[in-house]
Amino acid sequence: MTAQPPAALVLEDGRIFRGEAFGSEGSCLGEVVFSTGMTGYQETLTDPSYHRQIVVSTAPQIGNTGWNDEDDESQRIWVAGYVVRDPARNPSSWRANRSLPEELRRQGVVGVSGVDTRALTRHIRERGAMRAGIFSGPALGTDREMIDRVNAEQGMLGADLAGDVSTDEPYVVPAVGERRLTVAALDLGIKSNTPRLMAERGIETHVLPLSTPFERIRELAPDGVFLSNGPGDPATAEHATELTRQVLRHRMPLFGICFGNQILGRALGRETYKLPYGHRGVNIPVIDAETGRVAITAQNHGFAVRGEPGERFDTEFGRAVVSHHCANDGAVEGLRLLDTPAFSVQYHPEAAAGPHDAAPLFDSFVRMMSEAR
Repeated sequence: MTAQPPAALVLEDGRIFRGEAFGSEGSCLGEVVFSTGMTGYQETLTDPSYHRQIVVSTAPQIGNTGWNDEDDESQRIWVAGYVVRDPARNPSSWRANRSLPEELRRQGVVGVSGVDTRALTRHIRERGAMRAGIFSGPALGTDREMIDRVNAEQGMLGADLAGDVSTDEPYVVPAVGERRLTVAALDLGIKSNTPRLMAERGIETHVLPLSTPFERIRELAPDGVFLSNGPGDPATAEHATELTRQVLRHRMPLFGICFGNQILGRALGRETYKLPYGHRGVNIPVIDAETGRVAITAQNHGFAVRGEPGERFDTEFGRAVVSHHCANDGAVEGLRLLDTPAFSVQYHPEAAAGPHDAAPLFDSFVRMMSEAR
């Protein structure tokens, strides 16, 4: 394998992990986070929720199945940079169109390989997610120069990013077969598999820009409203939060996931806060407070709604409950209104790379809309 130019991952606390250039050469800045998924790196890299984040794959080998043209979750790679330990020399999959490093170079994504990702992950777990930068080839500078560049970058707290990834123009994903229902989906960073799963259930999905006014949603007269996943600090999403309040006041059935869960929480008067290092991967256990059942879920979030497992609280829209929580740390993983047709989860029931334990939540949304009709 051809030797690659030297590269370095530089953290804001001064820790430096050295390796080789992977993908494009140059530099990138963002928040360094780790993902525990052993599969689904293509879906991870193209997930808009990772906008402005440098993703560390904890799985040691990455790139074995190459890159294909079917599994993207959006139109481009959104991660700011990528950190791996042992990249595959040659992809081995009948579905692969090219290798992972080829795609990273094609899209200008800067990465670093040969890093001890186990040590790096432990460091992030102990110190928390933080600002970081990848520097390779001519972009490499002195340690002080690189650290100063990293510390000049804005952190994720207070970052308003959903508008960066939202669609500029509305578009429609038609139902498969007969159209049974219509959903207005607010695009905060929606993934391709979400309207696809709705289409399979006879739903015609109107994907709308973040700036869409409530009057436009009323004109569509949808059977339900969907709040998608997305990046950034939910405290900055004032328009989406007010839009959600208007949807709830008009008793339109509502379903939110990930960022959408945080938006619903803020619409209900709950605070949100930044987790130390977030939940990212495809193996995170979530407990249903009502049944006690555990689902293994895919997650990608650095913020959470304040609350306690099973907590019941009052809102201007009626009673509500913290319906789900994380088995690992007790973080809120779901909200449900008891007097208004609305619920949300912090995890990803649409996870294309799996697991699919939570996919029936889309059926729950269908039942809610059908009953409201």
